[in-house]
Amino acid sequence: MLQPLFDDDASTLEVREPFVRNDEAHRLLREVFGHSSFRGDQEEIVGRVTAGEDAVVLMPTGGGKSLCYQLPALLRSGTALVVSPLIALMQDQVSALEQNGIAAASLNSALPPEERSRTFGRWKRGELDLLYVAPERLMLDGFLAELEDTPPALIAIDEAHCVSEWGHDFRPEYLQLGTLRERFPSVPMIALTATADGPTRRDIRERLHLDDAPTYVSSFHRTNIHYTVEPKKEPKKQLLRFLREHHGGDAGIVYCLSRKSVESTATWLNGEGIAALPYHAGLDPALRARNQDRFLREEGIVVVATVAFGMGIDKSNVRFVAHLDMPPTLQHYYQETGRAGRDGLPSNAWLAYGWNDVMIAARRLEESGKGAEQQRIGRHKLDAMLGFCETVECRTAAVLRFFGEELTEPCGHCDNCRATPETWDGTVAAQKAMSNVVRTGQLFGKGHLIDVLLGKESEKVRRFRHDDLSTFGIGSDLDSNTWHSVHRQLAARGFLKIDYEGHGSISLTDKCRPILRGEESVLFRKDPMPRRASRKKKQDLVEKLGDAEATLFERLRQYRLELARANEVPPYTIFHDSTLIEMAELRPQTRDQLAMVGGVGLVKLRKYGEGFLAILQGKEPPPAEGADEGSE
Repeated sequence: MLQPLFDDDASTLEVREPFVRNDEAHRLLREVFGHSSFRGDQEEIVGRVTAGEDAVVLMPTGGGKSLCYQLPALLRSGTALVVSPLIALMQDQVSALEQNGIAAASLNSALPPEERSRTFGRWKRGELDLLYVAPERLMLDGFLAELEDTPPALIAIDEAHCVSEWGHDFRPEYLQLGTLRERFPSVPMIALTATADGPTRRDIRERLHLDDAPTYVSSFHRTNIHYTVEPKKEPKKQLLRFLREHHGGDAGIVYCLSRKSVESTATWLNGEGIAALPYHAGLDPALRARNQDRFLREEGIVVVATVAFGMGIDKSNVRFVAHLDMPPTLQHYYQETGRAGRDGLPSNAWLAYGWNDVMIAARRLEESGKGAEQQRIGRHKLDAMLGFCETVECRTAAVLRFFGEELTEPCGHCDNCRATPETWDGTVAAQKAMSNVVRTGQLFGKGHLIDVLLGKESEKVRRFRHDDLSTFGIGSDLDSNTWHSVHRQLAARGFLKIDYEGHGSISLTDKCRPILRGEESVLFRKDPMPRRASRKKKQDLVEKLGDAEATLFERLRQYRLELARANEVPPYTIFHDSTLIEMAELRPQTRDQLAMVGGVGLVKLRKYGEGFLAILQGKEPPPAEGADEGSE
């Protein structure tokens, strides 16, 4: 165990001469952690916590959060208590600390009884510098009683966003951690996270009783992360092209929303010569552990995973993070992409997005059981995520703005900076939207604003007499989807401000003035998503398909014919050609995704979905038989 600098009781530790503490902190920084100097606010945070004060710390992944409590743990008497939500996170941190000669251990359910007993004894004998515990174990009455007999040197709450219901990874067990301040009022507490917007930050301070603690917010700008976003066409092939062109032999993470997609993608990548391993909560724990261990220990391994993978993984040379499905919020996206390039070297964040992603995320939100306020905030965050995908400006700037940070100039290395996307002049549309926000009093959400622009006489429009406004119906030249995109892009670029904490009302920012005065123009990204086929001849549509899509369309059409014969109905009554073409283009892989294809209702999904999904997944469909109306 490293010799502590002070012998005072942790609860009564007083600050010595600042230059003494500064010298010792720098010595340990250099000798133990191998760094020649502090970064950003690290030195001030370390000094504050070492002196017995609280702090709230927001630093990006790879920004040096851990040092902010690990170094004070060595400078103060006793054992620092670190609350961590995941066993993998604990094990990774403990392993790294032990490599630095620091006495660290964890108490978690994965340890055998004898190991837990040995760790407990080391802690009680004062042999540990840091002890990592899960919140569930920490809040057991017996453990808290033991803790009161042996007060910690400091309390660190890692992944502190888990305490907030507004956060992207809420953990109910974190809600109890506020009692630590009541039980240990003299012990310094530090809360740390890599991602937290305004409401989440306030929740952290309130729930952990850190109202008087300063909040240290480092820049969220990861200058080595290069963002690329593509609309989905053939997502697996797009991913393969990205990997072959940029990351042959590199380690990386591919995120998918569903377990089934994880396994099918990993299998497919292996078939294409890429060493890929699946990881999700439904896998056998032993297999999951082996796959994680291979990723950590071997070079060039690609893990295909749900978001269950990655938190606490400290592999420094992850060269890319790819998303085959759009995350529901920019908080999720930022944290997940932050797992690339922890060594500071250039790394890629690649994302394929589609309207199905938005629909599935919205449906999951509706089915989450969350209250109306939670769902409203979730919808706004989903809009912000889609706005990021659609933006024509620097993507890095869009990410930073979500966290309240402005980029002084474009990053120069995202896809939008490297090549100008296809756009349309939306100056007039922007002026209409902005004027409408003003005319309605800057008190309403996007849905109502679009109803006014389109001239829809809804009950709400009539109640507020907005059908009398000059902006009523002035947007009828564009459809609803385009207006949604206009509002999202205006918000993503900082022209509109959404009140996430109130009722979702939209207001103007000062950036709008030059647009409204006609001094600046606005370009919007063109809607890249394929539109549903309608009133077009089959041959005109089929000719636009690539060879692979055309072959798939014919296979779907043949199966439709087999079903039609078995059910003694005309083929078109099962699915129209336009529906089969859309299937061939989008290649949905799940029932939920198939339900988003035009012409696929719930009844037909139940009756025919299994067979068509099998074909879309490259499998043999079940024999065509007469459909059972009540079958699932």
